[in-house]
Amino acid sequence: MFRLWAKELQDNHLLRDTVVVMKGTQSRTKKVLGALEQVCVEFDLQVPIWLDSNIREFQRRAKTRFSQDNFVESIPFDYLEIHVIEED
Repeated sequence: MFRLWAKELQDNHLLRDTVVVMKGTQSRTKKVLGALEQVCVEFDLQVPIWLDSNIREFQRRAKTRFSQDNFVESIPFDYLEIHVIEED
């Protein structure tokens, strides 16, 4: 089982969060991207752009933050953070 925790934060306060569970034999990358897409649908957001800094941070920590720089449209929060909390 693969679980990804996503949270919107503003001024260090949690606005909303969700946990997405992915099952199947897909690669880790496909699970992460699929889970992120589900989060964006639930939060009514566009899918953020992965910058090199996000990729490096995610590879090191299984966690990254998407700020306004990662979105084309304006966002009503400081950042969206994703964190893998369980992997098979």
